[in-house]
Amino acid sequence: MRRLVIAASLAAATLALAAAETAPPRNARAASAAAAAGGVTRLVDLNRASKDELARLPGVDAALAAKIIANRPYLTKTELVTKGVMPAGPFTTLRHQVVAMPPKQAAKAKTAAKSASQPAAKP
Repeated sequence: MRRLVIAASLAAATLALAAAETAPPRNARAASAAAAAGGVTRLVDLNRASKDELARLPGVDAALAAKIIANRPYLTKTELVTKGVMPAGPFTTLRHQVVAMPPKQAAKAKTAAKSASQPAAKP
């Protein structure tokens, strides 16, 4: 009986580990790391992407891309569904390819990237 319990526990742990390895990333940082490691395309920011970038996403045509842009800003990517921009079904196909970086954070990230790329001022 004890061997059966140990075997069942080991099988459950193995399944949990396998599921964790194949599960999609839960946040933008994890997705970026996965993209760097596995060659996955970069995340598309719903608040800053152009109509053409949005239209390249699966299930997004030019009309839907325009609707996404018209309903900006998004605090979270799930607002695509809660704001009625798109149904939940099609959203599930692209939810791991998009991120909704709030406008303030997007501006800070752009400023930080710009200052990091410029050489330090000489005194």
